[in-house]
Amino acid sequence: MTLQQEIVGNAMQMAVVSLQPGQTVYCEAGKFLFKTTNVTMETRLTGPSNGQQPQGGGSTGAGMGGMLRQAMGTAMQVGQRVLAGESLAFQYFTSQGGEGTVGFAGVLPGEMRALELDGTRAWFAEKDAFVAAESTVDFGIAFQGGKTGMKGGEGFVLEKFTGHGTVIIAGAGNFIDLNPADFGGRIEVDTGCVVAFEEGIQYGVQRVGGLNRQGMMNAVFGGEGLSLATLEGSGRVILQSLTIESLANALKKAQGGDKQGPTGGLFSTHAG
Repeated sequence: MTLQQEIVGNAMQMAVVSLQPGQTVYCEAGKFLFKTTNVTMETRLTGPSNGQQPQGGGSTGAGMGGMLRQAMGTAMQVGQRVLAGESLAFQYFTSQGGEGTVGFAGVLPGEMRALELDGTRAWFAEKDAFVAAESTVDFGIAFQGGKTGMKGGEGFVLEKFTGHGTVIIAGAGNFIDLNPADFGGRIEVDTGCVVAFEEGIQYGVQRVGGLNRQGMMNAVFGGEGLSLATLEGSGRVILQSLTIESLANALKKAQGGDKQGPTGGLFSTHAG
């Protein structure tokens, strides 16, 4: 059953989802806006698994072994999200007795996008991009290991979506869709500009210039720090025009608390 949704608004968009009777959509805690009274809301620690909506209670026929496996699976899911800095819980919305409506939004001024999964390709998104999805879409965490993870900053933890159905993501500022294949097979971007990309795109991180005078000038005064994200291959890539770090620095400057100073990226400080 296709998820009927409409993305409305300009500077701060929202997704208005129409649910058919018995249809379920879930979101990350904190992304819900409103619902009609015939839509039930339930908060759970687990996300959908293998395209099946998780049940609220354990099955008595499964015995202690089944209950233990269920508890261990829940603990692993929650533990992964804690390590990733994600919300601990999901909220599930199901329409009862007729068509229902639910509204969702991201947490920053910017765009939203509905991605359609057909089961052939997964989608990866930056941490906190996820807004809502059908219960037939599986939500997971993908850790970038090794050198990519150590150097990647925002790209160390990615959200992974598999299965069939609609998933709604959000970002900051405006979106631009690119395919690295149209630009010689590779593009280089600020690590904070990556919103999402299809499976088949290789994500990596490279140093900005060498360990020489120009490389240090790029890092210190260029505002990018020491690394850039690289995206290679053929597939859809979604970038955002506003990064969380640039928004935080603009707010600090407006409040008279800018600590970035004249040296820019390498020595800039984050909010908090």
